[in-house]
Amino acid sequence: MSKWFIKGSKVDYRIISKKYDINPIITKLLVNRNIDEKDMHKFLNPTYENSVHNPFLMKDMDKAVDMLIDSINNYEHIRIVGDYDQDGNSATMTLIDGIMIYNENISYAIPHRVEDGYGISKRIVDSAVEEKVDLIITCDNGITSFDVVEYAKSKGLKVIVTDHHQVKNENGVDVLPMADAVLNPNRQDCSYPFKKLCGAGVAFKLVQALYDKLDGDREYMLDLLEYVAMGTVCDVVDLVDENRYFVIEGLKRINNTENYGLKCLIKETGLKTEVNTYALGFIIGPCINAAGRLDSATLGIELFLEENMLKIEEIAKKLVSLNNERKKLTEEGLEKVEKIIVDENLNKNNILIVKEKSIHESIAGIIAGRIKEKYYKPTIVFTSSSEDGILKGSGRSIDEYNMFEEINKYNSMLNSFGGHPMAAGLSIKEELFEEFSSLLNENNPLEEDDLTPKIYLDSQLYANELTFDIIDEINTLEPFGKGNSKPVFGDKDIKINKLDIIGKNKNVIKFQFDIRNRLMEGIYFGDVSELLNYLENKFNTNNYTNKFVDIVYYPNINEFNGNKNIQLVIKEVR
Repeated sequence: MSKWFIKGSKVDYRIISKKYDINPIITKLLVNRNIDEKDMHKFLNPTYENSVHNPFLMKDMDKAVDMLIDSINNYEHIRIVGDYDQDGNSATMTLIDGIMIYNENISYAIPHRVEDGYGISKRIVDSAVEEKVDLIITCDNGITSFDVVEYAKSKGLKVIVTDHHQVKNENGVDVLPMADAVLNPNRQDCSYPFKKLCGAGVAFKLVQALYDKLDGDREYMLDLLEYVAMGTVCDVVDLVDENRYFVIEGLKRINNTENYGLKCLIKETGLKTEVNTYALGFIIGPCINAAGRLDSATLGIELFLEENMLKIEEIAKKLVSLNNERKKLTEEGLEKVEKIIVDENLNKNNILIVKEKSIHESIAGIIAGRIKEKYYKPTIVFTSSSEDGILKGSGRSIDEYNMFEEINKYNSMLNSFGGHPMAAGLSIKEELFEEFSSLLNENNPLEEDDLTPKIYLDSQLYANELTFDIIDEINTLEPFGKGNSKPVFGDKDIKINKLDIIGKNKNVIKFQFDIRNRLMEGIYFGDVSELLNYLENKFNTNNYTNKFVDIVYYPNINEFNGNKNIQLVIKEVR
């Protein structure tokens, strides 16, 4: 059971509400999300003019654009080097589509997850030299590719790095690759006002700067936000500031897209509703990611670039099929990892470190994330690699544990390592696995309270006072995601009138509540058996009629057969 907290702020939202004529509930939600009062109207009504920053504020942008224009004017061969995930795919497409209107002498390369590893490789550089490439532009990678960028320069190539990952820092000084221009808002010497762009976002800034300089077609440029929205949502960056505009505008364009590849993929997934952030993050994005996990990430690019309609339809079918295979492999791997945790009594440890060599290395991170969610403990899943005697691991963490810092203490034991506080990728000699696991657990800083999940409520809100208008107001904060989480509220002393288990797999609980003499419907999508066991233990009966509970919920308008009603989506019950 989670601990519940109500978010507190020293800012008086009621004063701000009156000052700016914004609904008090909405003002409180904005304050809770640390939106400055002067930015609230912009947040609620983002436009190109009020949300999109001047790209030339980014360090090296002037150099990058001049070099790019020079390459365009001389019809030089430009190669985009992306990455094998959704953000890398989106960034690659943003640059190809954005630049191609000026120079069709453009190609791309995507690293192979196993053969190349992450980012630009010497193999990719050698191929570029052989194919007489003049300018390489990396996207969503390159900021730590010191040796490879130096190698590319030694071969006479011009290199522009565009990336959003953390910059290596030694003794307080940024260490940058020896590229001709390095675009990354996280550089210490970069005055760009928004630091949370994804790889596709940084790529878009380069295209925006190019179009500003060449007086390009803004509408054509804004169509690129179809890709940027996908990258922004799937790379789980904060949906505030510029990113908020990118996603809102990108979703509008996705839902009216002329891109046959995207249309085919949406159709093939069986998606019946309008595309929203959930559809991007959990239905469409994973299909493109699956190509980089189980096949070739170039499939995701081909989907958008291919002109033969039959071939496009085949690619869309293959991407959905690969994602279904990925889901199956994930479930099988998850089962194996959970069995190891039980059999080896690993749950006694604060850090769950599991070795299961049969798991495909590309899904180890997904499984680690699922285990972390279930146990609320930092989790690292190791599997075999293409190198004999070497294990590859992927980790996911909780807010209370800085995984990067803690693993970095034992960096000397590792063959490779990278990441950030919430996730890490690493490799290690198999003979050192047990020692590494013991060291991380024996020296971990976590207390019992750290390992208790926490829910932070936006406020107490009497559910019986909800109206369609209030819910519509709350929904003006969409799209929800990292940095702008879906609002959750709490209410106490709710009487259960009725409880039914529904759904084809009996995996949903439907409540009828009596909330201060108003009958309301609640729906729960969590672990059904766990909640029923909890209620049975609390009430010493499996008859819950007339029993009282507290709830954490968010309000939803449910439409069915033309009828609309207010529904409470239940996050937790106590």
